[in-house]
This record gives sequence, structure tokens and C-alpha cells, in this order.
Amino acid sequence: MLRKTFETEIQQVKDDVLVLGSMVEKALLDSVDALKKRDIKASEKIFAEDQAINGKRFEIENKLMVLIATQQPMARDLRLLASALEIISELERMGDYAKGIANINIRMGDEPLLKPLIDVPRMAQKGVDMLHRALTAFVNEDAETAKKIPMEDDEVDALYNQVYRELMTFIIQDPKTIERANWLLWVAHNLERFADRVTNICERTVFIVTGEMKEIKATDDEFWKQQKQ
Repeated sequence: MLRKTFETEIQQVKDDVLVLGSMVEKALLDSVDALKKRDIKASEKIFAEDQAINGKRFEIENKLMVLIATQQPMARDLRLLASALEIISELERMGDYAKGIANINIRMGDEPLLKPLIDVPRMAQKGVDMLHRALTAFVNEDAETAKKIPMEDDEVDALYNQVYRELMTFIIQDPKTIERANWLLWVAHNLERFADRVTNICERTVFIVTGEMKEIKATDDEFWKQQKQ
């Protein structure tokens, strides 16, 4: 009976993590959309709603601490609860990246975008897609899927490099554009870091299942060798 209750509580934690993840996903996509439309009011709303993300993180953290203290979990259960603590911390930081993009849009004021946003929304969509699948892998304790998702980070990096090169071209052609270029560069940087943190979440899922804390790299040759076997 006690075990069944504990399993129910663990499932509730997983559900809460998914809710937090969906809040973060929405915040990121909305922040980029607001920037694309230069919608200051939308960005102000995203900025304010970051408190809800923080509040949800602390709510989950309190539940996890109570479970760890009262249930005294061992082995895989303990790894799961400890990893959930790390994952919600990652999600809060990812929410901060969305808040940062909203803040950039606000601080730009009446300045027009230096260029139409093409690769930036692609970065956001890719990052959110990776996060969504990473959290599904966490809930399902699916280590194999978790190992594969970080390999897609190269796509985000390629888009970032494309944005960087384009912005540098603008600056070289007209140094007066440097401030507006920097705004967009910071946006792209936030999106690149967002995707990087997805890898951290995947590493935690692998740890839950295998008990091994190993860094997963997008250029992990050993991983690709294993995939070809």
C-alpha cells in the first residue's frame, strides 16, 4: 500500500514537471513571436508571467524535498527525485531565457528590427521541440531517446552561426547598426543556450535509468559508432 502511494506521488511529480515544461515552452515561443511582431505589451506580459514559472518550480521543489525526507527512497527512486530537482532548475533557467528575449523587445523601444526574423523563430521552434521530447523521455524513463535528442543540438548551433554571420555582415556594411545587431545576437544566444540545457535534462534521464552520470555531446563519436552497429 505504501509503495503504491509512493508511486502515485512520483507520477504527480512527473505530471507537475510536464506542466512546468509546457509553461516554459509557451513562454519561449511567445517571446520570439512578440519580438517578431514588435509587440511590447505581449513582451511585458511574458516578463511578468515569469513569476508563475518560478512559483511552479518552487512548488515542485517543496514536494520533492518532502518525498525525499519522508519516503527515504533508495537506488532508482532516489536518482529520479534528485534528477527531478535538477530538471526543474534547468526549466526555470530556460524560462529566464524567454524572459530575457521579452526584455530585449521591451528595451528596443521604437527601434525597428535590423532584419526580418527567419532563423531566430526556427531556433525557438527547434529548441521547444527538443525540450518537449526530452521531458517525455524523462517521464517515460526512456534513456535511449534521451541519448539521441542532444545530437540535434548541432542544428540549433548551425542556425545560430547563420544568424551571427548575417548580423556581422550588417555591422561591416554599416557600423551604425551595431546596437540593433547586438539585440538580435543576444536573442540568438539565449535560444542557443536554451537548447544546450535540453542536453542537461537528457543526461539526467540517462542517469535515472543507468545510474551513470555521463556528458552527452553532439559530436560524441562513440555514440554515433553505437548507432551504426
